[in-house]
Amino acid sequence: MDSSATNRPAMDDGTADLADVGRRLRALREERGLSLSELARRAGVGKATLSGLEAGTRNPTLETLWAVTGELGVPLTALFTRPPGQSTEPDSPVFHGESVEATLLRVFDDETVTYELYQVRFPAGTAQTSPPHPPGVTEHLTVFAGTLLAGPIGSLREAGPGDYVTWRSDVPHGYRVIGGQDVHASLLLRYPRR
Repeated sequence: MDSSATNRPAMDDGTADLADVGRRLRALREERGLSLSELARRAGVGKATLSGLEAGTRNPTLETLWAVTGELGVPLTALFTRPPGQSTEPDSPVFHGESVEATLLRVFDDETVTYELYQVRFPAGTAQTSPPHPPGVTEHLTVFAGTLLAGPIGSLREAGPGDYVTWRSDVPHGYRVIGGQDVHASLLLRYPRR
């Protein structure tokens, strides 16, 4: 794993208003009747981290955002106030994880499903384990350059240029780059509405 990326803030400066993200997170938590302590415990994040995120004073890692939104049962983009279906260009948020850089390209909503489409880059030599998403969420990865292993932990599948893999991501899952080339891909997350 690329240790230099560990604990890197999820959002580049200027791509999202942290205070707005914090207000939306607090509203989602309160709608579900969860205390700050309970959500922090369920998501496996520190109470101070979650408090700072809600206050808009802390820029969390992508893993923290996914863990929290997973426990709330909402897509990552639920933390943003962009109208459903609106293209996010030209000010697309860029998120950073332990070994992934993801640019949100578009959010699509229909009556029963929300889709998030990302352009992703996994630097050579990196690996990442991601927390489970809400029940029923699937990931659909199409690789354009490089080679990686991706999928549920314990059953990662290899994907190279032109390959497509999909899996249920409501379990711990991960990505590991094979070889010395960065992986460039698209990632579509499908969130069924609860």
